[in-house]
Amino acid sequence: MSSKQRAEPRRGMESWPLRRRLIAEQIILLAMVCVLIVTVTLLALHAFLVNQLDGRLAEARLRAERSVTAMRGLPPPREQRELLGAQSPGTVTAMFTPEGRIRIANTQTISGDLQPLSAAQTATLAAIPVDGQPRDRQLGTLGRYRLVSVAARDDSIVVTGLPQSELEDTMVSAGLILGGISLIGLLAAAGAGAVIVRRTLQPLQDVARTATRVAELPLDRGEVAIAERVRHADPNTEIGRVGLALNRMLGHVDNALTARHESETRVRQFVADASHELRTPLAAVRGYAELVRRGGEASPEIAHAIGRVEAQAARMTTLVEDLLLLARLDSGRPLENSTVDLSRLVLDAVSDTRVAGPEHHWRLALPANPVTVTGDTARLHQVLANLLSNARTHTPPGTTVTTGLSLSDGEVALTVTDDGPGIPEGLLPEVFERFARGDSSRSRAAGSTGLGLAIVSAVVSAHGGEVDVTSEPGRTEFTVWLPHR
Repeated sequence: MSSKQRAEPRRGMESWPLRRRLIAEQIILLAMVCVLIVTVTLLALHAFLVNQLDGRLAEARLRAERSVTAMRGLPPPREQRELLGAQSPGTVTAMFTPEGRIRIANTQTISGDLQPLSAAQTATLAAIPVDGQPRDRQLGTLGRYRLVSVAARDDSIVVTGLPQSELEDTMVSAGLILGGISLIGLLAAAGAGAVIVRRTLQPLQDVARTATRVAELPLDRGEVAIAERVRHADPNTEIGRVGLALNRMLGHVDNALTARHESETRVRQFVADASHELRTPLAAVRGYAELVRRGGEASPEIAHAIGRVEAQAARMTTLVEDLLLLARLDSGRPLENSTVDLSRLVLDAVSDTRVAGPEHHWRLALPANPVTVTGDTARLHQVLANLLSNARTHTPPGTTVTTGLSLSDGEVALTVTDDGPGIPEGLLPEVFERFARGDSSRSRAAGSTGLGLAIVSAVVSAHGGEVDVTSEPGRTEFTVWLPHR
């Protein structure tokens, strides 16, 4: 496990785009405000309606008290009509003796008829404290009532109640109306908020698009001119200041890339000039060494020294030629453009390498039909020769090296696979760098310049292709992809 803790991906709203988060948070805030307003409004409305109902209940109680005084001496039927006749429909009225016996317990229907109360309803009325304070009670099928109990002048107890159905209907209607208005307001606010947030964050999106376009530029090689800039950056806003800071940073990066390219150009020119100039003296050294070797009898020591001079001169000539080729490829010098038979190229290269490395086992995996591409025959032959030479040089005798060709999805895949010890994991990221060196498991043999794989990468890139390597102990595979044209 890595010693560094990986950052866990953010979840929930934190992973949303900024615009969506702002709109969502705005809607949540407005929803909370709407809920608060609706709640306070309904509570205030409920208090107002209850106060209004208490006023009506007080009037009904006074009418009931006057009726009790007027109905003295009347027979029971006349008492009921006298007690309930002055009340509005739906009113509940009950009269109890000081001992608690029921004298009257009725409600008046909408048509004006008297409807007796059930025993449970009457018991609920009898249990109300006689203190003149309104109280809420549920009277079975009659619904919820606002009730008050008082003592009349003859010490009888009179209970008067008004239904709360009208109050409840009003509260439900008000809740639906306020909820509907709040929902419509939230939807309108969401639409307007989306437009406002989009317009407000437009400069930030311009900054993001500019940064994305710059990130897609190939800044690691060649001449790069960063012309992308954030337009209309207002220094009076936070986003505008971010855009101006990004513009200044892009300007510094552009200057640094220009300086880097000029430095690389000078280095390439120096390498090209030096390589070109070294070719003549190296040829002279090799010529004089060969002349001395052929000139007559020489002692074994002198013959050995002349042989070493010739070997090192040949090695240095190879290095100069490789550096000169890389300098030409870096400068973008065009390659030849002709039809190349890769199948024939593989056969020839493997045949030459088999002669140079007879201690290895060389295998071919070619398709039945010839595979052709468009490119430079000499340079592509050099690519294959370098890959085969790399496999021969960095693997022990007895290693099997297989060269294959395949065609798929408009690309040609050229592979060189060996069953040697593999490339060290630390070397894989830089294996195509110039003068890259492995450890002892793939140590360089004498005569290697360390530029072979760098030339492979440069030539393949010049042909519009790619090269990659995968390696583990017992299997190393170099793959070259070339456009099939």
